[in-house]
Amino acid sequence: MIGFLRYVSSFVFYMSWSAGKVLLAALVGVKQRPGGVYDWGARHWAQGMLRGTGIKVRVEGRERLLTPEPKVYISNHASFVDIWAILAEVPGTIRFVYKKGMNWIPLMGQAMRAARHIPIDRRKRSASFAAYDEAAKFIRDEGSSAIVFAEGTRSRDGRLRPFKKGPFVLAIAAGAPVVPIFCENTYELMPRGSWSPKPGTVTLKIGEPISTEGLDFEARDALAKRARDAILAMGAVE
Repeated sequence: MIGFLRYVSSFVFYMSWSAGKVLLAALVGVKQRPGGVYDWGARHWAQGMLRGTGIKVRVEGRERLLTPEPKVYISNHASFVDIWAILAEVPGTIRFVYKKGMNWIPLMGQAMRAARHIPIDRRKRSASFAAYDEAAKFIRDEGSSAIVFAEGTRSRDGRLRPFKKGPFVLAIAAGAPVVPIFCENTYELMPRGSWSPKPGTVTLKIGEPISTEGLDFEARDALAKRARDAILAMGAVE
């Protein structure tokens, strides 16, 4: 019960504060800029969620996050904690490709759209690829990085699921390197279906960048396999 109360109270407080500032900025016409309010909002919310639930994050391979070029981060997805840890620790301007159904969440959905995170409807193939085209354009034009959970949804048992191909079409279209991330111990702290995260420590393992230079869309399957193999090598279980 204590974990549930800490989770809910943290979500309401930090989402209200962070999303409120983002929506106000959008209302008055504040432009996107590196380090601006749209970058701050998601990071502040994630850091607040980690503090409020007593979860700490350690990073292995942090130097791979510090190079200046835009990237497409490909991560496993076993828990909501993955989102908090990545947003809190990955620097620069980053935007999630997320399930369109999250748009209904009060404040959060509106703030994500205002900050230009990319919603995707995987039930409609044409809409899905249009969203990836939008994300690729944002990466090229704004110098942003993208974060994609290539499994498409949270794992039910913590094991790594097969990867969708769309995220790798995105990386090739954007001309951005793919950086694999393994979120370790997040499932143990807050598995799918839980509303009561346990305090503890999670580890973000950052893999070597995989270049997309010179690749065409026919290479998407091979690129997906390389990224998935890298995450398995960092400790994921299939």
